[in-house]
Amino acid sequence: MNTTWRLLIALVFAVAISACKTTPPEVQEPVTETTEPAAPVVEEATTIAAPDPRDFTDARNFDNSESLLSKRVIYFDFDKSEVKAEYRAIVAAHAAYISGHNSSRVTLEGHTDERGTREYNLGLGERRGNAVAGLLSAAGVMGSQLNIVSYGEERPVCRVSDEDCWWQNRRVEIVYTAR
Repeated sequence: MNTTWRLLIALVFAVAISACKTTPPEVQEPVTETTEPAAPVVEEATTIAAPDPRDFTDARNFDNSESLLSKRVIYFDFDKSEVKAEYRAIVAAHAAYISGHNSSRVTLEGHTDERGTREYNLGLGERRGNAVAGLLSAAGVMGSQLNIVSYGEERPVCRVSDEDCWWQNRRVEIVYTAR
């Protein structure tokens, strides 16, 4: 039995040593200079046309700062749920994209500032989401592509209690859940 253990231990050491085999260092070949000039390497350049910022059906415009699709926040006046005229073009751009892509899905997240009761703010956030949804639906977006959620005052962007901050919290965010 003692001999068996010795053989087993010797075998384990042999395997361990053979596993630690080192690789020989790479030998660098000497560089020989030639008198002929090297041929220039020509890489084929592929160009992709920049997306037209007015093409609201092109998904690349979500990252194009010149396109209205890159803007996904609609701001509201105090205690109002009517979409301002200055944001209607943004809503129209998103409507063009959503109606052109049947697989796209959008969640409209309604938000308010901290003033008012919790219940009132939840209702106001929902009315704001419904206002944006109404404009999207009027432009041809199917109701099955839209989801409205009201967060009320629960998710502020700015936490300072002044008008400069409150206007940032009175908003609807257009969140794409599927493009």
